[in-house]
Amino acid sequence: MAGSDLRLGVNIDHVATIRQARGTPYPDIVAAARAAQAGGADGITVHLREDRRHIQDADLAQLRHALTARMNLEMAATPEMVGIARNVAPEACCIVPEKREELTTEGGLDAVSNYTQLAPICAALSASGIEVSLFIDPEAAQIDAAVRLAVPAIELHTGRYAEQDTDVQRRKELQTIATAAKNAKQQGLCINAGHGLHYENVAAIAAIDELNELNIGHSIVARAMFVGLRQAVAEMKECMRKARL
Repeated sequence: MAGSDLRLGVNIDHVATIRQARGTPYPDIVAAARAAQAGGADGITVHLREDRRHIQDADLAQLRHALTARMNLEMAATPEMVGIARNVAPEACCIVPEKREELTTEGGLDAVSNYTQLAPICAALSASGIEVSLFIDPEAAQIDAAVRLAVPAIELHTGRYAEQDTDVQRRKELQTIATAAKNAKQQGLCINAGHGLHYENVAAIAAIDELNELNIGHSIVARAMFVGLRQAVAEMKECMRKARL
């Protein structure tokens, strides 16, 4: 039987997306974070993209001051973002790939090919007392690179699982994630997962015993349109809880 301590990190980027669409001061990003916490969020995740399409620099300072939950900053592997992260000092940073033209992150970070670039960035963040994770595809080579980079955690990209149209394909991707999680656990990594997860597909991922945390945003914010953010978070937590019974 799986453990019962799976954490939920709620990504509130798309609350900021709504705000930025009109350039208004609302919806309030801090109020959103507090509502998510009230619904049971164990952490708040935000992605400060290089093009600032949703979360803004000022949001980070406000959230850092207001949050009681753990703050996870998603960021590209650039000197600018390292400087911002060291100044804001979130509990955790997840290094993600980033392309200006993409709608959302399209795949995992290539830690193998970008090892030389990533090594000083991971070291600098770790030296500042920030827990570093890498958002990677569930592949042995990527996990091995994360181990060599001496990061304590990884986040497995679940996008390919979420995008499958058939049960056969979905089960295949699920097994790939489960195998990767076991491999990473054996190598001493803390394993998180996320991307494309929603209320209908989260249970199978949540049931993977090795996982420590799921980071979910878009589906929760979409559900919040109908039931409010606090309730939407509570419903996702319940889906995850049931999967671990």
